[in-house]
Amino acid sequence: MNKKARRTAVALVTGAVSIGVLLTGCTPSSGDNASQEAVTQDDIDTAMTTPTKLTFWTWVPDIENEVKLFEEKYPDIDVTVENVGQGLPHYQKLRSAIEAGEGAPDVTQIEYQYIPSFVLNDSLLDLTPYGADDLSGDYVDWAWNQVSPDDPVWAIPQDVGPMGNLYREDILASAGITEAPATWDDYAAAAKTVKDSTGSYISNLGATQAGQMIGFFWQAGVKPFAYDGKETVSVNVNSDEAKKVATYWTELIQQDLISTDVDFADQWYQGLASGKYAGWLTAAWGPIFLQGTAEGTTGLWRAAPLPQWNAGDNVSGNWGGSSDAVLASSENKIAAYELAKFINNDEESAMRLATEQFLFPPQVSVLEDPAFVDQESAFYGGQKVNSLFADISQTVDTDFQWLPYMDYVYSTYEDTIGTVITDKGDIAAALDTWQDQLVSYAEDQGFTVE
Repeated sequence: MNKKARRTAVALVTGAVSIGVLLTGCTPSSGDNASQEAVTQDDIDTAMTTPTKLTFWTWVPDIENEVKLFEEKYPDIDVTVENVGQGLPHYQKLRSAIEAGEGAPDVTQIEYQYIPSFVLNDSLLDLTPYGADDLSGDYVDWAWNQVSPDDPVWAIPQDVGPMGNLYREDILASAGITEAPATWDDYAAAAKTVKDSTGSYISNLGATQAGQMIGFFWQAGVKPFAYDGKETVSVNVNSDEAKKVATYWTELIQQDLISTDVDFADQWYQGLASGKYAGWLTAAWGPIFLQGTAEGTTGLWRAAPLPQWNAGDNVSGNWGGSSDAVLASSENKIAAYELAKFINNDEESAMRLATEQFLFPPQVSVLEDPAFVDQESAFYGGQKVNSLFADISQTVDTDFQWLPYMDYVYSTYEDTIGTVITDKGDIAAALDTWQDQLVSYAEDQGFTVE
């Protein structure tokens, strides 16, 4: 199936599933990404001193503060910031605007896992000719790989979610556990001790939270997805390594040592605040979130790396994070690129994102800045949590990719894996069903599956 036919098939099939609309409605650009010559400094100077209006779609609260810094540096550029929603509403409106050929922003926030679906339909501007390659060393390697898995650079990293373990030191101590479990075997043993001694679950596995499970896969070295940016995908969610992770969680769930409440819901919030859960395996955005959710437990929490599959290892996965991309349809490409770059690469702007909006940074300069890493948190007993996660960020596997239809991946996870988790069934066996669904879907869209 050729590329045009595949786009049509994608639109027809995804229209039949509610979340699948993220894949519809993308039309190719007019060739703006092809054979683009490198812009010169004269081009940049001209663009940035020409009265220009840009539109920036983002869900980051108060990012107007960083945009103001940009406008102060480039007074001829006027940026309109719009929040059209977060998650599905954002992508629905973005794709609808792209399809309509009008109303789309110049710069848009995109989570890493959705970049390939925009690359598929030529909706993003390759930022390499604008100098983006020169920024690669400014970011942790694995985050840069998310926006530039091959030669093109599709976006500028904005924030990331390297994973760690937040735990109630007081609850573990009352069970005789004086430090965070170092391995997953230790964690399983601690789960039983904590439950028997205190009645608390050592943590919760959200029944419908694909991002968390994929993060666990990432840490375990599983490569569930791959995409060549063109016609070929690889799906391997039921590998032996993936089933090892799934079996681990199945056993803890079936022994009633891990709860399976839907996370980010009232019962889950109450569980964090009440001590129902003695911990939360989460990402670097979790510490601030938890602090606001369970304020009454100030001083009782601590942070640690994820348990390891092998004693002595030091690896993690990632859960969440986003980037800023320039649409190929922008009429002011140079100015749009300079905005995306400035927001996430200017020293003051990047530090503000990390310390005012509390987005965990992928920028090496911020991860090494004492103003960020030396902050002590009273909620975590005076621990330097930023420093811990800065170290963890250096341990995330660089080689991790996504499929160009991650919306379908997530929706089928909820229907397939999520149901099994809720029913305390065999997660490893459910991975076979999920594998078949993802492969069949890819073939229906005209992809070659390796």
